[in-house]
Parts: sequence; structure tokens; C-alpha cells
Amino acid sequence: MRDNYPAGAQEAGQFGKQGTKAQKLVYCGIFTSLIAVGAFLKIPVPVVPFTLQFLFTMLGGLLLGGRLGAVSVGVYVFLGLAGLPVFSEGGGIWYILKPSFGYIIGFGVAAYVTGKMAERMKKRTVAGYLAANFTGLAIVYGMGMVYYYIICNFVIHTPIGVWPLFLYCFLLAVPGDICLCVLAAFLAKRLRPVIWK
Repeated sequence: MRDNYPAGAQEAGQFGKQGTKAQKLVYCGIFTSLIAVGAFLKIPVPVVPFTLQFLFTMLGGLLLGGRLGAVSVGVYVFLGLAGLPVFSEGGGIWYILKPSFGYIIGFGVAAYVTGKMAERMKKRTVAGYLAANFTGLAIVYGMGMVYYYIICNFVIHTPIGVWPLFLYCFLLAVPGDICLCVLAAFLAKRLRPVIWK
């Protein structure tokens, strides 16, 4: 079923011409806050904890579009690097030396790509949102694992092999995020028409 949107609703990442700049600013702030809260809603998994950050970054892209979704993540990253304890283990510029920081970078890129895919959809379907989310998932894990490997092996000198990297940074972590992809797709289908009336 196709959602009904005003004419020109897909232009430049805008999902409704009725959305004012103030409204979009508020939505960006809300998603920045949700991403920060999501960092502390976590299940302890070895090496890379499972959090709800991925859910909120994907929803940011699906509901706000690529540009605003990426802005939401970007503000979150800026606040964390500036010293606010919004990351799962605190904050500060030193966080870029944490092997898991690559996943946070991946959140921003994934939100942008996922949002752009959502903008170009002619039919707003759960399957379409799910495909966008899985693309975002691949980006997050691809960037996260590469960053993890480089930081461990060439920066902080705590070597990790390819198999342990694949096991701890993908196999143990990805099942939960796959569930979040499905949840985000259903939530986006229900929430997007409400947000952009």
C-alpha cells in the first residue's frame, strides 16, 4: 500500500512540505537524544556491547531522510567527542582510539544511505524499509570491523586476528541488530505518515 504524501514530498529529503525548519530541528534533536539514550540500553556482549543505538539511527534515516538522519547522528558524535558522556563508555576526543568507534562512524553513514533509499521509494513498504535497513547494517558492520582491526593492530598494539574479529565483532553481535532492522521497518511504516502529515 502506498502512503499518501503531499506533492513534492520526496524533494531534498523532505517528507512533507508542511514540515517547517523548526519542526525538522526538533525531530533532529529528538533522534540525537534517542541515540544517546540507546547507548545505555545495552546487553553486555563480549568486545562490542549490543545497544539500541542502531535502531534509532536507522529510524532517523527512515523517518527524517538521509540528510537530517545523518545530521542527528553527527550532532550525537560531536557531543560525545566534545566530552559529554553520551557514548556507551563515556565521552571525549580519546574515544576515537577505541576500536569500537568505527561502528559509531558507521551509524552516520548508514543513516544517510538508509534515508536516501527511503526517499527514493515509490511505494512505502515494510520490505523496502527492510532492504534499506539491511544496507545500513552492512555499512555499520563493514566500517566497524575495518576500524576495529586497524586500531587494534596498528594503533594501540593489541593484535586481533581475522577470525576472532569476525566472531566477536559480527557473529555474536549481528543477530540482535537483524531483529532491530525488522523492528525499525515496521515502526517506520507506522510512524512516517504520522510525523509528516
